Amino acid sequence: MKRLWQIGWKLALVAVIAGFVVYRMRYAPLPVAAQVASVGPIVSEVMGTGTLEARVAATISPKISGLLTQVLADQGDRVTKGQLLATLDDGDLRQQVEMAKADRAIAQAGVERAAAEVVRAEATAKLAHLEFTRTEQLRSTGVATPHEFDLATERRHVADADLKRAQLAKIEMERQVLKTDESLRYYDARLADTRISSPFDGLVVRRSREEGDIVVPGSEILQVISTEQMWISAWVDETAMAALATGQPARVAFRSQTEAPCRGTVARVAPSADRETRELLVDVTVTELPPTWAVGQRAEVYIQTAKKDSALLAPAAAIVWRQGKPGLYVSNAGHAQWRSVELGLRGGESVEVVKGLGEGESVIWPSDAKAAPLTEGRAVSVP
Repeated sequence: MKRLWQIGWKLALVAVIAGFVVYRMRYAPLPVAAQVASVGPIVSEVMGTGTLEARVAATISPKISGLLTQVLADQGDRVTKGQLLATLDDGDLRQQVEMAKADRAIAQAGVERAAAEVVRAEATAKLAHLEFTRTEQLRSTGVATPHEFDLATERRHVADADLKRAQLAKIEMERQVLKTDESLRYYDARLADTRISSPFDGLVVRRSREEGDIVVPGSEILQVISTEQMWISAWVDETAMAALATGQPARVAFRSQTEAPCRGTVARVAPSADRETRELLVDVTVTELPPTWAVGQRAEVYIQTAKKDSALLAPAAAIVWRQGKPGLYVSNAGHAQWRSVELGLRGGESVEVVKGLGEGESVIWPSDAKAAPLTEGRAVSVP
């Protein structure tokens, strides 16, 4: 009997514990969070993360190799279009320019000398032609001998040849002048390349070289950006592609100033997605910048894809998906009641309920993420 009593006592204890557990799991009121469904505005947004970039940027580098003698701007400096930013050693090039000028002067003098030779040859040729004409007339009357006529003919041919040679010499010297002009322009251009100027109004964001450095074409001296148009190049999930369009308004939350988002506008949407992350690049122009900012700093963009001024709203946390269909629980006389719903826009912590929920109904969901999920008819404790 004593053994039976011990067994019965243990069974009773197990039954009490099991009953308590069942009561707690199925019948004890479950603490829930609640929110009354109400009509209000909702904004649907797509979020992306990216970095601040300048639409127009330039690497200030030399066109020729040389010794850097001056760097006239530093990081953080504002510059204007055409402002001198750096200079290279120009001693050798100045000498070459002077030599080219001297060569041109020599060539120009040669042209003038050749022109004088042409004038002399023209006069000689004219005189030879007149003499030939007179000799030819005298020959017809028998006054001039054939030998005199042959000499006049020879002098005319020699004079014509001398004139032709003088004209060709003048052309050659003129071409030499053109050659020296090209050479002078070349060295002038190279001399001008020793002075490096800003291509636009902007801001110097990086300085890479100092005076005394040897630089070559393509090597960076300064990095200059235009602050006229700054944008966030943000990566957005490809599932939002159909909702994105240029001109959509956006909020830009810089990580250095999350409490005061800046305004922006979608400038362009890339027509290709990353094959690894399945994201596409969206450039959002920032219409206003925070007091302090840096190129390359990270920010979140929230692109407004749709907006309604009047929609029935429910908390997004209350939505439960069953077999791919949405639903939620409402409080009905202290018990959970399941509702299948049709959703519309989603924005932040709220979601639009198009069908299945009435205004003023109390939407509920477990207040503790670790608590048991709600079930149909479960007693709930609404705060």
